[in-house]
Amino acid sequence: MAVEIVTFGCRLNTYESEVMRREAEAAGLGELAGGAVVVNTCAVTGEAVRQARQAIRKARRDNPQARIIVTGCAAQTDPASFAEMNEVDLVLGNEEKLKAHNYRALPDFGVNDFEKARVNDIFSVRETASHMVDAIEGRARAFVQVQNGCDHRCTFCIIPYGRGNSRSVPMGAVGEQVKRLVGNGYAEVVLTGVDLTSYGGDLPGAPKLGRLVKTILRQVPDLQRLRLSSIDSIEADPDLVEAIAAERRLMPHLHLSLQAGDDMILKRMKRRHSRDDSIRFCSEIRASRPDMVFGADIIAGFPTETEAMFENSLKIVEECGLTHLHVFPFSPRKGTPAARMPQVDRGVVKERARRLRQVGAAAYRRHLDRLLGTEQRILIEKPGLGRTEGFTLAAVGVGEPGEIVRAVVAGHDGERLTTAPAAPQAA
Repeated sequence: MAVEIVTFGCRLNTYESEVMRREAEAAGLGELAGGAVVVNTCAVTGEAVRQARQAIRKARRDNPQARIIVTGCAAQTDPASFAEMNEVDLVLGNEEKLKAHNYRALPDFGVNDFEKARVNDIFSVRETASHMVDAIEGRARAFVQVQNGCDHRCTFCIIPYGRGNSRSVPMGAVGEQVKRLVGNGYAEVVLTGVDLTSYGGDLPGAPKLGRLVKTILRQVPDLQRLRLSSIDSIEADPDLVEAIAAERRLMPHLHLSLQAGDDMILKRMKRRHSRDDSIRFCSEIRASRPDMVFGADIIAGFPTETEAMFENSLKIVEECGLTHLHVFPFSPRKGTPAARMPQVDRGVVKERARRLRQVGAAAYRRHLDRLLGTEQRILIEKPGLGRTEGFTLAAVGVGEPGEIVRAVVAGHDGERLTTAPAAPQAA
């Protein structure tokens, strides 16, 4: 039987799940009676942890004989709570999940000193290895991990305790991985990391993300589209800004880790930017790349947030020209400073999240309106559906997953573009 991987959370988890699939199968988990289910968890919010537990229980109901292994950020930060679940056979940390021999830490493989939880100190990890993958199962675009961990300590965030300190993959290894994926037919590659714009600080010569981007585009001329996952705009280096303006193969979509639009809340979050920094960055980037589309993470109902402070977060959607909004109702994470701050009433938190999503939806509809009549190059994700260069969802009538097609925007339904085939290009 094949090893089943259930993935929650970020693109980095998606990439790592492919490494886990290979390592778990190499360890022989697929040969066990009943097979194995590996749950790769996320710890960003309490809801993400709840969903992971729900998936574990469902996996046991659906696969009574399977071995269930739990890993990922939630398992790293709270291994004991998962080890206590009767449905779980083994808990692995974020470093342990990437090595085949750890998957053999089950009595099935003759392990005598069986420990249900095998989770080491993530802060002892000093480097991020380049784990080569040939494909991302079920994905039309490929992800490449270039960085892991985070040196910052935002007061709301548990992730550094799940991922450790920032560490980077050497540029040569990244380039080889991109070449490999392009050679296997991928037209689009996404660079991923926990704190992507901190890339290179731990490497010899401390190369920045912008240098990595330029090097990839120069060394892999057959790569059609390069995309960045979430970035911290205050860390954007001059080479990155220059690449955004000049490199047409670098996609015009940036997802920003804004988190709030009020200076006092940003300070209490221990963020390193102000609202003016965010507005200035978006304005300057759009001036050099007019087709740029911005997304952002914003938290609603952070501790001590007043209505006036929340209004500043509402207003920054328009002031930054945000389009793809990821709204998070504040979720206190045990062990973080924000969990000990005066909390906003949960009803108010949910209502503010609703209002923020409403503002985001209106901004997204205006974005769809602006695209009417334009010609777009769309990467087909699955039959009938794809993404533009600006990461806008589009319904298309032609093309196979992984193929890039040209289409004219004919309309939209508030969620996705509708398109018609573009006129054939002149020979």
